[in-house]
Amino acid sequence: MENVLSFLTANKDAIFIIVLSVFLGFEVISNVPSVLHTPLMSGANAISGVIIIGGIILVGHASTTFEWILGSLALFMATLNVAGGFVVTDRMLEMFKKKKK
Repeated sequence: MENVLSFLTANKDAIFIIVLSVFLGFEVISNVPSVLHTPLMSGANAISGVIIIGGIILVGHASTTFEWILGSLALFMATLNVAGGFVVTDRMLEMFKKKKK
């Protein structure tokens, strides 16, 4: 318990920034109009692409089993996010195409 308290007091600025970022991110995302959903999904896919690259680097330089598992998990989750994002984006873009007669 003493170690946890010393960690929290030593890193209180970073913890404050993370908590503030979570609340700010929630407010921004919850107020996004549906018209901007597709462009934001594409941006999220780009960020997940960066996570995939980071996961590949982490797995490539893994020296312990924990690092390998963490990198593999990051790769898997980011790949799911990219694939799911492209599926959702494709479905939304299909809604704007003219229907065939």
